[in-house]
Amino acid sequence: MSIPDSTTAAAILPLVGGPANVLTVTHCMTRLRLGLRNPGLMDEQGLRALPAVLGLVTHDGSCQIVLGPGTVARVTPAFEALLADAPHDTEPAADAGPAAGGPTTTADRLALRGAELKAARSRRNATPLKLFLRRIADVFVPLIPALIGCGVIAGLNGLLINLGVLRGLTPALTAIASGFMALIAVFVGHNTAKVFGGTPVLGGAVAAIVVYAGVAKVTVLGVTLAPGQGGVLGALAAALLGTYVEKWCRRWVPPTLDVLITPTLTVLLTGLVTLYALMYATGELSAAIGTAAAWLLSTTGAFAGLVLGALFLPLVMLGLHQALIPIHTTLIEQQGYTVLLPVLAMAGAGQVGAALAVYVRLRHDTSLRTTIRSALPAGLLGVGEPLIYGVSLPLGRPFVTACAGGAAGGAFIGFFSMLGDHVGSTAIGPSGLALFPLLSGNRGLAVTAAIYAGGLLTGYAVGFAATYFLGLGGIRGTGPDGGLDSGRDGRSPARRAEQAAV
Repeated sequence: MSIPDSTTAAAILPLVGGPANVLTVTHCMTRLRLGLRNPGLMDEQGLRALPAVLGLVTHDGSCQIVLGPGTVARVTPAFEALLADAPHDTEPAADAGPAAGGPTTTADRLALRGAELKAARSRRNATPLKLFLRRIADVFVPLIPALIGCGVIAGLNGLLINLGVLRGLTPALTAIASGFMALIAVFVGHNTAKVFGGTPVLGGAVAAIVVYAGVAKVTVLGVTLAPGQGGVLGALAAALLGTYVEKWCRRWVPPTLDVLITPTLTVLLTGLVTLYALMYATGELSAAIGTAAAWLLSTTGAFAGLVLGALFLPLVMLGLHQALIPIHTTLIEQQGYTVLLPVLAMAGAGQVGAALAVYVRLRHDTSLRTTIRSALPAGLLGVGEPLIYGVSLPLGRPFVTACAGGAAGGAFIGFFSMLGDHVGSTAIGPSGLALFPLLSGNRGLAVTAAIYAGGLLTGYAVGFAATYFLGLGGIRGTGPDGGLDSGRDGRSPARRAEQAAV
């Protein structure tokens, strides 16, 4: 029986310190993201115990509650409605916060350890570069639902065309699937200005220059521009420049003239630079990205897949995976699909295999097995945070063996790329089993799906085997204190997890 979204929202609110402790509310594909006035008032154990909560990630005063696709989109407005109806206190209740007492089960211990590792890593890695990459991700993440919807429609349309059925419908489906991609630069520009502190509509205005058909009449260095040249990278660069031009104008333009002068100069100056510099430069960069991706998988496919599959989980931990979002979007814009995402999705397969091995080996640890059972469905659908931060990362070695499974699955798909069988995704966001409706390639849907399924099975199998035989060491299961038994080395569960993670 499913839990009403309003009930979930009502259960979350007091556990994050009450309405007065919530500063901001947003959501992405899977997470409810809350900015908290006082993060210390959050009851992490209580949040993790909620049936609808798949995981919890804390970072720099924010609380990211993993609810899963679909659920988060329904719970967020219910949560916002509760905030709107709540009394507007200036300070959160003094007695709000985590429940007294420490974790008592293995699952609790690992969940707490995972949260500690995540928080410590966030503090160490809050560098300007990584903060910039997170803001870039904030530009593209809101676009993912449209990318997924249009990607699924494009895949369905391609299937109908290949089967030669419903030919009268396919032109309409083509228009529906392609309309968003034709204007994605405008949305990127709008979001870029919004994220970096500019006026969103001005960001959209300067980015629209990139896709305007009239740019074909503009010549730069003897070369005529093409509509869409530079793609999302050009739109991103144009909107970034426009944001800085706008901020500069607002510092120097008198307030009485601001409404007239600032938007005019922002669009004019940024537009000229976009036409005579940015479109050409980002067009060359976009072409280089497409060429490099094709060469990488076609020439060194197995090795490249192995490296990418092995490193993706660490990249996620460090926040560097966010730099790949514009690359994925550029490949989709150029080729109709990104060949990198299916390879990177193998990291999730290795994670699932590792979790299954822990489940089998520690058969007497009921609390940990309960955590794995609740997180596995999300992991199979590509939502890996519950397994990463609740199981493999705090245990240490299973995280490494999960990366080994990802490497094997990536090498499998990369090997077929060397043979000329390219596996791609028409959208970003989903992975695991949820990626099947978005698959596309150069050999037909059946071959593409078979290769991707083979990669998943390889990742599952190698992640399971590596964890089962190498990833658990002397850990035998539930010890007398309710935590993991220390085995022959005599170390406590917390000490082993800490040393293994390091």
